Amino acid sequence: MKRKIGVVGLGYVGLPVAVAFGEKYPVVGFDINRDRIQMLRQHVDYTGEVDAEQLKRAQIDFTDDPGKLRNCNFIIVTVPTPIDDARKPDLNPLKLASQTVGQQLQRGTIVVYESTVYPGATEEVCVPILEKHSGLTAGKDFFVGYSPERINPGDKEHTFKKIVKVVSGQDENTLSIIADVYGSVVEAGIYRAPSIKVAEAAKVIENTQRDLNIALMNELAIIFDKLNIDTTEVLKAAATKWNFLKFTPGLVGGHCIGVDPYYLTYKAESVGYHPQVILAGRRINDNMGQFIANALVKQMILQGIHVQGATVAILGITFKENVRDIRNSKVIDIIKELHEFGIKVDVADPYANPDEVLREYGINLTPLHQLRDYDAVVLAVPHREITDLRWGGIVKMLKSDKAVVVDVKSVLDQENKPEHIALWRL
Repeated sequence: MKRKIGVVGLGYVGLPVAVAFGEKYPVVGFDINRDRIQMLRQHVDYTGEVDAEQLKRAQIDFTDDPGKLRNCNFIIVTVPTPIDDARKPDLNPLKLASQTVGQQLQRGTIVVYESTVYPGATEEVCVPILEKHSGLTAGKDFFVGYSPERINPGDKEHTFKKIVKVVSGQDENTLSIIADVYGSVVEAGIYRAPSIKVAEAAKVIENTQRDLNIALMNELAIIFDKLNIDTTEVLKAAATKWNFLKFTPGLVGGHCIGVDPYYLTYKAESVGYHPQVILAGRRINDNMGQFIANALVKQMILQGIHVQGATVAILGITFKENVRDIRNSKVIDIIKELHEFGIKVDVADPYANPDEVLREYGINLTPLHQLRDYDAVVLAVPHREITDLRWGGIVKMLKSDKAVVVDVKSVLDQENKPEHIALWRL
């Protein structure tokens, strides 16, 4: 059977998936955001993940009309799966997407979920919704699979086609079809997981593992700060051993590493087990913004800078370097903590959308070139445009007599630091 591909959700994950398939097959790209659809029709991707030429080449019918999904018999769901204010899984986007797909579902269609979930969510949450709104029966009239997304925003090397694709299906025949469809565009190869739950679990532990490794680095950074030891220099020395894992401390935000572990801990608690190591790592990483802000205040006091009423420039507010995504950015934790001390904070970010930042965080971004005469600068997100400033550009932002620079990712050259600046790095 010839497969007509539909992709539901055209964000950081869905659009690269749609484009990869669209280079080979006609694809229906569906999203509920009408503005997003109109921009994509004009070959503009505001996430910066896909360029105009790729969009022009791809055979994608961008639409906000769910009725067009009726013509698709292989539908991939790539909507976000965030957490709520209580750090519990928020499956509402996934449920709404399942409802939309279910209302258009035709017999013989395969629905593959790529959204990160806890083990069991596809079969326990999504399938019943598909059945309810389609009137069809899973495993008989339509079929379901799961293939965890592995998109790394801003990474132009590890792209959709170049990452091994894990696939799973509710039966062997479905698995075989899903493997063949993905295998037709993914160059790195296909791994067939033995069950949907295994594939779901594999995805959620990928980011949990990274989260814990970074949490260890962050805890070490806290310890070494108290011992007055430079963490960066310690890690350089330790990295000379062949089997040392090269992780670094930092802010852990975004929609993956800072979120996915809570899906696993939620499921674990639902079956009577309270995770300890995973949640300990989460607590460390969630508190790093506060730790960095307090370290800055201490440095200001040591330099004789009056804290209340001081001015600080924050460079970067996206969740990581060289991407435009501001979701779950932990830079905001630094800003909130500094406000608690009565410090005036200005924020600059050459990648972030000013309207999104204002809507999400209530912050008006300041252009980089307008940053002048601050008591301190926090280099929070090392975007290319920010690291290219080097000390010369940073000095222009600071007061000339005494100032503090906090270098979260240790990208500034310590040896060339001007004498009047106190440098602290995580």
